[in-house]
Amino acid sequence: MTAPLMSLTWTDHVTGRQGFLVVDRLVRGVSSGGLRMRPGCTLDEVAGLARGMTMKEALHYNPEGRYVPLGGAKGGIDCDPQDPVSYGLLVRYLRAMRPYIESFWTTGEDLGLTQDLVDRAAAEAGLVSSIQAVYPLLDDETTARRRLADAFAVEVDGIGLDELVGGCGVAESVLAALDRAGVPYAGTRVAVQGLGTMGGATARFLTRAGLAVVAVADVKGTIANPAGLDVDTLLAARDGYGTADRAALRPGDRELPGEDWLSVDAEVLVPAAVSYAIDTTNQQGISARWIVEAANMPVLPEAEELLAARGVIVLPDVVVNSGTNAWWWWTLFGDIGADADEAFAHTRRSMRALIDLMLARAEADDTTPRAAAHAIVADRLPVIAERFGWYR
Repeated sequence: MTAPLMSLTWTDHVTGRQGFLVVDRLVRGVSSGGLRMRPGCTLDEVAGLARGMTMKEALHYNPEGRYVPLGGAKGGIDCDPQDPVSYGLLVRYLRAMRPYIESFWTTGEDLGLTQDLVDRAAAEAGLVSSIQAVYPLLDDETTARRRLADAFAVEVDGIGLDELVGGCGVAESVLAALDRAGVPYAGTRVAVQGLGTMGGATARFLTRAGLAVVAVADVKGTIANPAGLDVDTLLAARDGYGTADRAALRPGDRELPGEDWLSVDAEVLVPAAVSYAIDTTNQQGISARWIVEAANMPVLPEAEELLAARGVIVLPDVVVNSGTNAWWWWTLFGDIGADADEAFAHTRRSMRALIDLMLARAEADDTTPRAAAHAIVADRLPVIAERFGWYR
């Protein structure tokens, strides 16, 4: 793996907390990647995520599309988002990063931060937008920005479209894998770690497809029911941090320790919360056939090797959770309009094609899906660099 183009560490003069920015690669002078806030965030973590963003962008390259992939980048702040000092810290971080955001880093919500919060802090930091660096690449900036704003205003059953498209992509990844293996949806059981934006939307789409979500985990522990949970009720009972109110549980629902979601009887596990959730120790309790990475880097590489050795298939984050990022750019560049049905249909088609391509490559190369995804990226990056160049 090559070194990133740029890597920096920032220290807040008020709290002493640190923030990070890593730009892995540029395409046409611009990079894309969200900003996360979590206690313990490190430069190495952000560098890995930035490299993942380069891969996500390249994997969605369509030579005939209006959306041109950008380079990969990522920001991170070492702070608990629920800490009272977190908002002021976020504003100061964005002020410090303002020259980069104005010039070549487009960013948005990630773990610990909502887009509304990023937008409010960005305005306070004097930025036009957290994605303003991409504006010079647009054919009609005014129309494009209006289209994206309209898309963010779309709601489905009271939930913002921007909170659903990522989960739609994760769910379609699961369905594509099941279809390829000839496994029917009915009777397929799923356990999900995380009931936030990504995990909640994934659970919603999978239950609507006929799968049974038999366990969900949040910061309070695991909720399980072998007959299937009432996902809609649990989602309606969440607080702003994705924690379900236990008063909403039904008589057959059981409360279990937090890590028990890994070992429930289920064919599919969806880690959709934190990085490094599955390690060499707890992977031993997993009996599922598929692990579908909705979170960034939830399975440690050493654990993935052990899982692969006993036939557990890991569908990697760089493919599975790439739908949200792609939806932003499909909408802004004009491949799709500000419409939920169009967004979901385009997401499903794109994610299914990508999963099929990756799994076919894995079979042909006799390797893992992650290695296959890396191979596809390695094929595409020189083509993108040749066509568009690194700098404007």
